[in-house]
Amino acid sequence: MANPVPPRDRTDQPWRSEGAPPPPPPQPPKRKMPGGWVGLVLTALVVYLVANLILSFFNEGTEATISYTEFSKQVADGNVSKIYSKGDTIQGQLKKEQPTPSGSGHGGKNYTKFKTERPSFADDNLWSDLEKHHVTVTAEPVVKERSFLSNLLISLAPMFLLVFLWIFIARRMSQGMGGAGGMLGRKQPPKPVELEPGKKRTTFADVAGIDEVEGELNDVVDFLKNPDAYRAMGAKMPRGVLLAGPPGTGKTLLARAVAGEAGVPFFSASASEFIEMIVGVGASRVRELFAEARKVAPSIIFIDEIDTIGRARGGGSGMGGHDEREQTLNQILTEMDGFTGSEGVIVIAATNRADVLDPALTRPGRFDRIVNVSPPDRGGREAILDIHTRDIPLAPDVDLAQVARTTPGMTGAELANLTNEAALIAVKRGQRQVTQADLSEALEKVQLGAERPLVMPEEERRRTAYHESGHALLGMLQPGADPVRKITIVPRGRALGVTLSTPESDKYAFTEEYLRGRIIGALGGMAAEHVVYGVITTGAENDLEQVTSIARGMVGRWGMSEKVGRLSALPGDAQQAYGLAAAPETLDAIDGEMRRIVDECYEEACHKLRDNRHKLDALAQALLESETLEESDAYRIAGVTRLHKE
Repeated sequence: MANPVPPRDRTDQPWRSEGAPPPPPPQPPKRKMPGGWVGLVLTALVVYLVANLILSFFNEGTEATISYTEFSKQVADGNVSKIYSKGDTIQGQLKKEQPTPSGSGHGGKNYTKFKTERPSFADDNLWSDLEKHHVTVTAEPVVKERSFLSNLLISLAPMFLLVFLWIFIARRMSQGMGGAGGMLGRKQPPKPVELEPGKKRTTFADVAGIDEVEGELNDVVDFLKNPDAYRAMGAKMPRGVLLAGPPGTGKTLLARAVAGEAGVPFFSASASEFIEMIVGVGASRVRELFAEARKVAPSIIFIDEIDTIGRARGGGSGMGGHDEREQTLNQILTEMDGFTGSEGVIVIAATNRADVLDPALTRPGRFDRIVNVSPPDRGGREAILDIHTRDIPLAPDVDLAQVARTTPGMTGAELANLTNEAALIAVKRGQRQVTQADLSEALEKVQLGAERPLVMPEEERRRTAYHESGHALLGMLQPGADPVRKITIVPRGRALGVTLSTPESDKYAFTEEYLRGRIIGALGGMAAEHVVYGVITTGAENDLEQVTSIARGMVGRWGMSEKVGRLSALPGDAQQAYGLAAAPETLDAIDGEMRRIVDECYEEACHKLRDNRHKLDALAQALLESETLEESDAYRIAGVTRLHKE
């Protein structure tokens, strides 16, 4: 299984990276304090003064200043427990609190600790009175004053808190601003994610089914491994490689395999991740990405879904040619033009809409190598199934070659989903291995849809059986038609019944006979209802959509009509071009020829079903009894010999 791309470590980082060395520690820019240091010093001074006032207020409230007369009275009353004297200043503590004398500045409060001054002219017997009332004379102050250092630290604490908050707010504001567009979503330039040392990289061993594409990309790998050999010959590697193909064919996996095979850093991003509401952000992110890739060159930049920003410019799609998408595209073009060919940075992009890309993007010198990635053939599908079942225990009866034969047109992603569905089914059944039956059921679920527990009336059930039997019987009788693999009247997805037909081998070009056969087979259900019941129901809606698409292509695109001629009257996407790409007379001719072909095929379908009514009845009766018929049983019951052997 492929290794997942390391996640981004920041939400604003528009890319991910593999194999990049650790970036140097960032040097934070010097930030200027809002308001300047003068404002900070003035604010700190104010805080210091306020704190000192508050502290002095609390210090004054710890003791009362009383008169010496009051002190003598308290000593005479025996209410003094201890005193401390330094010169004429006396500090002391009472046994019982007393109301503060008026005029002391502490009116209305009681006190136990006091301070007084003994007059120099006092001629009393203070010592004898103290001894008489057992007053302790201590050697330490009763009320200890804080030292200057303690007062300083306590007063500076609010200032330190203020400074901390100031710096914190300044940092947040600086990071939020991030330059001119910061408040609008732009942040500091992100750094690439470092791949864990020793982590396994994706290589070509993890890629299968697209060998011809690997050959195209081996040139890139060889250039990254041996750049000196190319420089010696004066050769330059293509600056960009565009991988074009349907979804799920492994374009992203291929790009990662190239980087893993070459052992170089790999930067990947989706094109939509560069786009922001604010004009200029996408271009800035592109510059950062290419700058990071150059730092660790040789390296690979991979841009997925590049058609998001690489669509053809002009046509009034933007605002005066200066919208965000066009600026981002212009920046990519500029960055690719800046490569000298010796920098060792290669850009790989992927898209499933190569036809809408801007010509400036695909010209030589930018994406000058276009590699088409197609769905795998039978051998490729078998190899892909081998890769995706590496970690899945398979039962001895599993035949991956048979699964590959019955899955034409499926991409690597669809095959991966198929094997995962089979593993889920095995877990639900309590098995320890995935069997061939699990794979078959998973294939039915993927191709036909999940079963629906729908109870149909008997008459509708019978009509559905004839509808599916009509599809199957015409598929068996029509020369060159795809073999019928399974018939079921069990409701699946949106359908009440399903007939599965797949080719015995991959087809890359279709003949007119084969396409007419497909139209006849698709009309078989409607024809069977018409032959048996004489009615037409809404069950043929999907069949008619297929018929219309095939007939339109035959007449308007592939030159299979004598009246319209050998021209492509409906080029490109027929759904969009229909009614726009040709003259009204031509469109009328296309419409008439489509009706002619479909009417002829419908008449032939009804004729064959009438001639083989007994086979149609036998198939319908077997479906009513068994609900599902496999390929061998269906051909046996219909009495039709298989003309194509695998």
